[in-house]
Amino acid sequence: MKKPELPAYLHNISIILSRTSHPANIGSAARAMKTMGLTKLILVAPNLMQTPMTAEPPKFNKQQPNDFSLPEESFILASGARDVLEEAKIVSTLAEALANTTLSCALTSRRRELTAPMHTPRELTPSLLQAAQTGQKVALVFGNETFGLSIEEVQQCNRLITINGNPDYFSLNLAQAVQVICYELFSQVDVSMDHLQQVANLATHQQIRSMVFHLRQLMDYAGFFNRRNENRLMRRMTAMFDRASLSTEDIDILRGFYNTISQQIHNQHD
Repeated sequence: MKKPELPAYLHNISIILSRTSHPANIGSAARAMKTMGLTKLILVAPNLMQTPMTAEPPKFNKQQPNDFSLPEESFILASGARDVLEEAKIVSTLAEALANTTLSCALTSRRRELTAPMHTPRELTPSLLQAAQTGQKVALVFGNETFGLSIEEVQQCNRLITINGNPDYFSLNLAQAVQVICYELFSQVDVSMDHLQQVANLATHQQIRSMVFHLRQLMDYAGFFNRRNENRLMRRMTAMFDRASLSTEDIDILRGFYNTISQQIHNQHD
């Protein structure tokens, strides 16, 4: 079955990573995005740390943001989402990243001196998708792994989203948080899963009747009908197989099993 096409309005939704420090998180976030149909990634002033794989992390120059190149570690963690990283927009400030957006959502789980209500991803997703469908630009903004978004960054957004979790232990990796948000968005997009369903090659009436006749012979050979009403029992067996909507593969398995049992009984009698 043909795979469904993703709705074009998903291109109106951007993921913004501000001051990200770990190269792997950028790549993993790109992978999480693409898995859920999102491809617009914006990086704000990446502040990459040294890692075992990235011994000399590239330095970001606010005066020349276009000169910044992600290290190979990010591309390795992106896996098949390398194109998301290659097409990512890199800017110096969050204001630049949000310039064309209508709805901007700050991801935060901390109490702040803000009066704006917090929403769960599920609560806010319908309005975000509706805005994207009408051509409006939507952004989901994630802060630094250690410090999150600053109050100033949160204030630049007009919506607050928090991922609810265990109040005694809540510790999501940045890429995990991106995955949760992207999944919630995609779960409310009308994309059929029919292409994932295996098309059953249903057995014909004759195939089922032949299989039942085969079973009847085996049961008779094994002496199963010695104290049972053969006709009534086989009517019930036939009705049972009819209800089961067997495939041709099911028939092949059953008849192979019958042959094996028949051969074993034959060997015992020899």
